[in-house]
Amino acid sequence: MAGILAWFWNERFWLPHNVTWADLKNTEEATFPQAEDLYLAFPLAFCIFMVRLIFERFVAKPCAIALNIQANGPQIAQPNAILEKVFTAITKHPDEKRLEGLSKQLDWDVRSIQRWFRQRRNQEKPSTLKRFCESMWRFSFYLYVFTYGVRFLKKTPWLWNTRHCWYNYPYQPLTPDLHYYYILELSFYWSLMFSQFTDIRRKDFGIMFLHHLVSIFLITFSYVNNMARVGTLVLCLHDSADALLEAAKMANYAKFQKMCDLLFVMFAMVFITTRLGIFPLWVLNTTLFESWEIVGPYPSWWVFNLLLLLVQGLNCFWSYLIVKIACKAISKGKVSKDDRSDIESSSDEENSEPPGKSPHTATTTNGTSGTNGYLLTGPCSLDD
Repeated sequence: MAGILAWFWNERFWLPHNVTWADLKNTEEATFPQAEDLYLAFPLAFCIFMVRLIFERFVAKPCAIALNIQANGPQIAQPNAILEKVFTAITKHPDEKRLEGLSKQLDWDVRSIQRWFRQRRNQEKPSTLKRFCESMWRFSFYLYVFTYGVRFLKKTPWLWNTRHCWYNYPYQPLTPDLHYYYILELSFYWSLMFSQFTDIRRKDFGIMFLHHLVSIFLITFSYVNNMARVGTLVLCLHDSADALLEAAKMANYAKFQKMCDLLFVMFAMVFITTRLGIFPLWVLNTTLFESWEIVGPYPSWWVFNLLLLLVQGLNCFWSYLIVKIACKAISKGKVSKDDRSDIESSSDEENSEPPGKSPHTATTTNGTSGTNGYLLTGPCSLDD
């Protein structure tokens, strides 16, 4: 074990040339990031999760009820023993051959059976009230941590001149504000990592899991080798759009459509500007080029920059989805289900006749136009 630890903490990997771990030990004059500090994130992540439960129950839920958001879930499928047996024991997504067989057995048309399966799948989805509470919690935390980050960074020299991220590196003392900011962000991402398995399940579960994993690794990595200054820029920049998205979702659940549309437009503008403009031109420029000039490359420097490039790849993926939904909204005046939908509802379910009868033709999604469809089903956590 001692040999494994010595290999893992190899100074020639983690630190620039001629720098040792002994040089970064805490003294009376200066405090530096220590790997053991990161253990604080686990109990704090648990505390954040407990605060979330209390917040959703005693703050978010009363707010939702005051806005007349009901706890009703999706439309209940008509009871049918045969279809229920197929749904629970065989498949939740019957193929064409099985649909035709059920159609002959029940004397229903295929479209009605498809609708029944969609409604039955949606019965297991959470209610609008639960969605609102989840979004309100995320909105509150993102707003707080972004506000804290801005207040902290505006007093630092590296916000105004990114070259200060590398001057005297790695002998840059750890301030209490920076330490709190880092541990809070890391704790929140750990809480998201675990709560993702109990939260509303979305089709991009794998992508979001990868995003949380990369974020945790990036925060941990940059703290250990004291790249915390540039790390704070990354964190604050990626928190800038998240509160707007959650606010737009809340407006959508409360059926404030004009506010929802406005907030979504603001979110899209901030997201694309920060993730595709400021991040590569400002942050990646300093981590790739200014640091090369001032400090020079070393093994962990390459890993850190590869992680940032992976984050940028995720930013491009989500920006593509946002632009795709925005183009649909402009061209059609409405938004249909997008690739990240977490509920399979559609107007032919909500405005349908009983099975066996001809359904009405749907003309809108969820009875509204604008960005409503996207915000019901769009990204939940983009730093994101």
